[in-house]
Amino acid sequence: MSAADDSKRQMHLGLFAMATGHHVDGWRMPGALVRADDFPSLLAITETAERAKLDFVFFADAPSVHLDSPPAFILNIEPMTLLAALAARTERIGLVATVSSTFTEPYNLARSIASIDRISKGRVGWNVVTTSDAPSAANFGKALPPHDARYEVADEYLEVVRGLWDSWETGAVVADTKTGQYVDRTKVHAIDHEGTFFKVKGPLNIDRSPQGQPVIVQAGSSAAGQNFAAKHAEIIFTVLQDKAEAQQFYAGMKEKARRYHPNPHHKIMPGLFPVVGLTQAEAREKYAMFRRTIRPGSALDAMSNRLGHDMSVYPMDEPFPNLPDSKTGTQTYAKVMYAKAQREGLTLRDIHDLFALSRGYLLVVGTATQVADVIEEWFTSRACDGFMLTPAYFPEELETFCELVVPELQRRGLFRHDYEGTTLRSHFDLPEPRNRFAR
Repeated sequence: MSAADDSKRQMHLGLFAMATGHHVDGWRMPGALVRADDFPSLLAITETAERAKLDFVFFADAPSVHLDSPPAFILNIEPMTLLAALAARTERIGLVATVSSTFTEPYNLARSIASIDRISKGRVGWNVVTTSDAPSAANFGKALPPHDARYEVADEYLEVVRGLWDSWETGAVVADTKTGQYVDRTKVHAIDHEGTFFKVKGPLNIDRSPQGQPVIVQAGSSAAGQNFAAKHAEIIFTVLQDKAEAQQFYAGMKEKARRYHPNPHHKIMPGLFPVVGLTQAEAREKYAMFRRTIRPGSALDAMSNRLGHDMSVYPMDEPFPNLPDSKTGTQTYAKVMYAKAQREGLTLRDIHDLFALSRGYLLVVGTATQVADVIEEWFTSRACDGFMLTPAYFPEELETFCELVVPELQRRGLFRHDYEGTTLRSHFDLPEPRNRFAR
């Protein structure tokens, strides 16, 4: 990209809408939401994000319950149902949710997401996950395949889903009232897929997406996950704590993507936990309050699930351990936390408290100007293409960011004043995928 083009580059802001807060005890704050399955609250969050012109709202999901986890992981509305309801009540903001490729048939998933994409007029993204926790597997009577094997299955799964999304070409529906012809059969295609893991005939019984295909989102950062993301993902979520490491990750992912795409368009978005005050003293006091609210060991179970290791067996006041790769946890998360601990001399308790505060995402404390400075520095130095916001609790912390930081980013010419397009692809300037069957 030339210097002139680089000056026009706009950052992206998404919202990780975990209604009970990303702080492990965010739901206990005065005025905070206490349920993640209350639709009016989720709609209000989404409407706030849309008024601020954010690119998308994102809803995580897992098909199981961990009762020792934060409330947001205990009760949730099924994501496809939720996105369909939000699609009917919003106009421009993107809608992204997690659906596991391990426990959903590709035809059913392709149909559900394509349906919501049509309802929303092209605003849907799918966060592809392979699911790594045993309780979810137990709900389906299945054993989890090994870590890398899950990506082999997901790779074929995604090829099937995308093939189904292409099964209707533009113009396939003729609807000629004079001749009685409804469909041009030459433009409707069975995919006739017979692979290692799936056998799917097609075609899908819904027309092509208004944005060509729904946007593919991915958060895998292990070696297998990065290769999968380089091949398939258009938006990549990640956990990064250090700008230099983020720049290395950013450049590395772009290079990996070039193996599959001559001109990669994918966007990289680390999580950001903003603590914003009208003054620096106010921001610091808010941060101190968040720290005081942490109950000892309150995030240990969630942290163990994330890392794939029982962290209760390690001394809390010893240095954070260099954990071996896990077959179930997020491998890169452990590496990022270990690197941070090594840089800053942190103990397991310190990392636990960081997880309790921000779930391991980059934490920035200050005034709107100071927070915008960090965001701008990461963005302009090619450490990311923007951030996924992870507020401590809702609705107040989201509203504070939208009222104070977003206008500062707009003033600097870094973020939009209004939506220019109507689809999620248009928000990210992503090209429409070519239909594989089109002649």
